[in-house]
Amino acid sequence: MVKKLSIYAISDLHLSLKNNKPMDIFGNEWKNHDEKIKKDWKEKVKENDLVLLPGDFSWATYLEDTYPDFEYLNNLPGKKILLKGNHDYWWSTITSMRKYLEENSFKNIDFLYNNSYCFEEHIIVGTRGWSALEEGDTEKMIKRECARLELSFLDSIKKYGKDKPIIVCMHYPPMKEFLAIMKKYNAKICLYGHLHGKQQLEVKEGIVNGVNLLMVSSDYLQFKLKKIV
Repeated sequence: MVKKLSIYAISDLHLSLKNNKPMDIFGNEWKNHDEKIKKDWKEKVKENDLVLLPGDFSWATYLEDTYPDFEYLNNLPGKKILLKGNHDYWWSTITSMRKYLEENSFKNIDFLYNNSYCFEEHIIVGTRGWSALEEGDTEKMIKRECARLELSFLDSIKKYGKDKPIIVCMHYPPMKEFLAIMKKYNAKICLYGHLHGKQQLEVKEGIVNGVNLLMVSSDYLQFKLKKIV
């Protein structure tokens, strides 16, 4: 009998292994959080499993400064797919990022950016999303991010058809506009992060508009990966 592969998720790693930006200013639970994540990761994830990381992976400002953070990730088991978060300032074009990974021999990492993936019987789609609390033209940003989410769904249909269960990755908690798109394409699970500290009092999980919402910020999960399937 062939062992079924697993999908895990954890967002908001907030790594700063080059610049050493300590996260424990946000609470003692963040002390050595990268080591806590690594320990749990190695105990759970097998080499052929998948780990979804919906945003805020690295504090680096520029792609060339992310090397130790990607090295940390590359040395952990499993295939990893990253989504952009609001603090991923290093994020560039998918061509540039993939070239950077290739040049540094980081072979088990890729990016979710207007595209989709198939893993076992599941489809992975997503976009960063938006929050009305952020600075900027909220209406414009929601429209842009909705378009990107729809591109991700359409890419999945083109490549994989319509019959597989869909997991949506977002960084911000999904607003009603995004949930409407998920319902349109019959997605059943949505992962999100972004919320920390007292913001986590606003966490919504469970079935909303037919979609099972799962909050996967690292501190919310006590720095332990959540098994999705």
